[in-house]
Amino acid sequence: MSHPPGGQGLGLADPERENALLVGIIEAISAGPGLGPLAASVARLIVEATATDVCFVHVLDDRGGALTLTGATPPFDRQVGRISLPVGEGVSGWVASHRTPAVIAADKETDPRYRYFPELGGQDYTSMVSVPMESRPTGLVGVLNVHTRQRRDFTDRDVRLLTSIGSLVAGAVHQARLHRQVAAREQAAERFAEQVIAAQEAERRRLAGDIHDGITQRLVSLAFHLDAAADAVRRDTGVAASELARARELADLTLDEARAAIAGLRPPVLDDLGLADGLASLARSIAQVRVRVTGAECPLPEHVVIALYRIAQEALQNVVKHARATHAEAHLRCDASSVLLRVTDDGQGFDVAARSDGETSYGLRSMAERAELVGGRLTVVSRPGVGTTVTATVPVRSA
Repeated sequence: MSHPPGGQGLGLADPERENALLVGIIEAISAGPGLGPLAASVARLIVEATATDVCFVHVLDDRGGALTLTGATPPFDRQVGRISLPVGEGVSGWVASHRTPAVIAADKETDPRYRYFPELGGQDYTSMVSVPMESRPTGLVGVLNVHTRQRRDFTDRDVRLLTSIGSLVAGAVHQARLHRQVAAREQAAERFAEQVIAAQEAERRRLAGDIHDGITQRLVSLAFHLDAAADAVRRDTGVAASELARARELADLTLDEARAAIAGLRPPVLDDLGLADGLASLARSIAQVRVRVTGAECPLPEHVVIALYRIAQEALQNVVKHARATHAEAHLRCDASSVLLRVTDDGQGFDVAARSDGETSYGLRSMAERAELVGGRLTVVSRPGVGTTVTATVPVRSA
């Protein structure tokens, strides 16, 4: 690329070159919300159109206290994300602080605003222009720099052109920053949901272990002693033997309930089989209602699997306790963006809007809260005499 000799401007007097630059920047802005690709494209377009040697795009951080190198032309693109300076330091920091362009034609090392970065090869470049990237709606979003190896006496028109480019790009940079912030919040919310569900499951495992190691073992020991006492008194009195037999029955019943509580607190099928087979195992454990499971296994994060299993568990428990149904179905379906779990029954149904009894309304709230925790939603459709449909839909982040 041939550079204009010293004393000339950026070489954009030709309207066609200006139009080409404008079109290229608009295409870069329209390419997508990624801040890094946008900054890299803008830097490349400016260098190509202005016959300069290198361009740096520094973006203001979310707190407004520092500038980070976000886009650069080769070979300095390798330094993207690694160079940062506080607002007010260096030429770029001075421009960000004063919202005023800075032009240095030569001897920039003697300029009190200049700060040397060995990674950016400042010793190899003679002249530079630094302009703020800002617009009225967005305010300041960053600083745009161009450098040349040979001396260049940049004109007022050159500065106005670069300032206009900075203003044009500012809106897109602002939108890209907002997109990045939203994505970061979504990731933080997802991590929080994972941590909450992991904490819940850890507490359930602890309770299951306490029940198994404490209550269950004592009940087994109690049953053993009751059997021994029954054998000892059976020949003495029928009344004592009858009472001991009744106590033995109660011990067995309590033991069965403790084992059922352990299974409910931490179903091992999720670790061994996955969600679809876990739902099938859950269906087989329900003797009061015939439950059919349809759908295929879905590759899902563990916290989503646990949440959906708990929703299905609560929904089927409601069917057994309240629906007076003979048949139910649990259906699992996945696509690229979401997973759907639907539980239906042929029971007596109820008026969803008027439901106020504590146990059922608590169950509905529990399912809704679990769905919301993983970023999904729960819908309940029912009316007296036509059964109930509970649907949980959860978005799934693509790979």
